[in-house]
Amino acid sequence: MPDPARQCETHPELVSLEYPLPHFREALRRQRKVRVVALGSSSTAGVVPVLPYPYRLELLLRRKFFGRMIDVINRGIGGQESPEELSRLETDVIDEGPALVIWQVGTNAVYRDKSYSPDDVEAAIAVGLNWLADLPIDVVLMDLQYTKAMSDKIDQSTKMVGRIASVGAKAKVNVFGRFALMKRWVDDGASIYDMDDGADEHLHTGEWATGCLSQALFESIERAVDAGPVT
Repeated sequence: MPDPARQCETHPELVSLEYPLPHFREALRRQRKVRVVALGSSSTAGVVPVLPYPYRLELLLRRKFFGRMIDVINRGIGGQESPEELSRLETDVIDEGPALVIWQVGTNAVYRDKSYSPDDVEAAIAVGLNWLADLPIDVVLMDLQYTKAMSDKIDQSTKMVGRIASVGAKAKVNVFGRFALMKRWVDDGASIYDMDDGADEHLHTGEWATGCLSQALFESIERAVDAGPVT
């Protein structure tokens, strides 16, 4: 069972964002209402009883930027991967008018590997980033979870992490290294599951890991915003 008193190590050396977030920063400067869209699969949508990261991130952002109504809109659908997410990019993301999109990809490409071609997954991400590039929207790609379901397919997982990093670099888009962060926790002896998570394959994380991931993502965004003035 995870230790609720365990310190959350967010390891900025692993997850700091490479590029600034100018559109999000400008929205915080000029608008009282600011929208963020979280696009992804089940670790975005959430798995009962653990509150997923979008709602935790919303609370952290509202606390940091007090006086602004920051909504993190959860557009996660369990079992999906980038090809399906691309098909709803217009309606579920662009039409919401966000200043920031966090696009979680790659887990189902490995977990449901018989359903997805890695080339198709990478191509869908690239197309989506190209669509978003012409809009006043900042993008953060979030790569795979490091859970037992992923470490059981470590070669495939590592290759998918590399593909996501590559497509992000080509588009000059930030990649939040969830895989590297969670692997560091596991290597350091942290338990990332709750005792009764109900999943023998351990695809999803428990309360401590979800909370710490949310904190790490928030801090990464905070650092990128604090790199420029917000008044």
